Amino acid sequence: MIVSFIRLIAGDFGAAGFSAILAALPSADEHNRTSVPLLRFTMLWLAGFDLRITVLAIPPIIPLIHRDLGLSEAGVAALTGLPVLLLASAATLGSMLIARFDARRAIIFGLALIGVASALRGVGPSLPMLFTMTFLMGAGIAITQPALPSLVYHWLPERIGIATAIYTNGLLMGEVIGAALTTLSLVPIAGSWQGALAIWGIIPIVSALILWRTTPALGRRREADERPGWFPDFRDAATLRLGLTQAGTSIAYFGANAFIPDYLHSIHASHLIAPSLGWLNAGQIPASIVVGLFPALFVGKPRSIQAGAIGTLLGLLMFFAPYAWCRMAGAALIGFASSVAFVVNWVFPPLLAKSPDDIHRMTAGMFTIGYGLAFIMPLLGGVAWDRTGIAATSLAPVAIGAIFLFMGPMGLTIPQRDLREAERVAESG
Repeated sequence: MIVSFIRLIAGDFGAAGFSAILAALPSADEHNRTSVPLLRFTMLWLAGFDLRITVLAIPPIIPLIHRDLGLSEAGVAALTGLPVLLLASAATLGSMLIARFDARRAIIFGLALIGVASALRGVGPSLPMLFTMTFLMGAGIAITQPALPSLVYHWLPERIGIATAIYTNGLLMGEVIGAALTTLSLVPIAGSWQGALAIWGIIPIVSALILWRTTPALGRRREADERPGWFPDFRDAATLRLGLTQAGTSIAYFGANAFIPDYLHSIHASHLIAPSLGWLNAGQIPASIVVGLFPALFVGKPRSIQAGAIGTLLGLLMFFAPYAWCRMAGAALIGFASSVAFVVNWVFPPLLAKSPDDIHRMTAGMFTIGYGLAFIMPLLGGVAWDRTGIAATSLAPVAIGAIFLFMGPMGLTIPQRDLREAERVAESG
């Protein structure tokens, strides 16, 4: 079935369907004439959505992959952890492509790679194809993600706060929808987990086509001697602080997702696993909305990240209270508070970079540090549980993430030359 589906995408639909889509879309020149910011906001949201929808489609279908491919538990850990590892290891590749081409072209290429690789994950089906395409999909995400803050600066320099809130809302919605609808809707519609992955893969491909067709180039292609640098400056204090903060948000979220189920099972509260995870993920959604509605309270404000750290720690303490409503409310608070910090942190690179050509370098450095630590630190939760035999220690990464969130923004200041710009950005939303 998956092969037929791919042929449909690449064959008849590719010839007729995509041509019809492209013909219906306004050209970049038409977009320039109308200058509608709504299109750019929509494209940013779609790009954010595409970065997570294909990743979070995997966890719900793990039992089906187990059944069809005999995937071991170690294989499950590798399959789910590979995209996170690539977000750290391949972020510099994304920075290099941005410097070579520009943020818009890098995003178009990255989204196309995400879509094609995601759609091909189920071909066979076979484990080598699944892991190879997951690797390429993760590379596409790692290329696209550092380009978003740069694109925001070029597209909407006076609305950095709300633009960042919009594409991070797309990220968070992609996580929730991918986890919720894959087995509930797409597997029954497609008839298999392979078909479900192929369907999700269509969305990034279409997004790339729309972005290519409806948005103008950012400028002429630069000659080799004019191109900006691309390798992150890991000696830069701001890059290190943003990386530590990024690590805090990811460690808290991934740590909670990884160990809440086993912790609740160990205390004979398995009936709370689904609602607790549901509230943890649902709690993320209002965060981007709040930042978007009240940018003056958050944009360029390190203390808002530290408030998120305190909220994350309070949520963890609530979760340990022996009442069902406390556990669910605590999970929701962890999701909300860590996500506020997540959104605000992504606003900083355009404000802190010494020049527009440094935004992608700072962002890539932030992701390399942040996701590298996020891949390693949750492992400590499992080690702590194994060594002590105390189930609650498995959630230690959430507390560690909160500490990182509190420490990371310390000393983070916007250069004096950009203070008025940041205030104007915040006031304009």
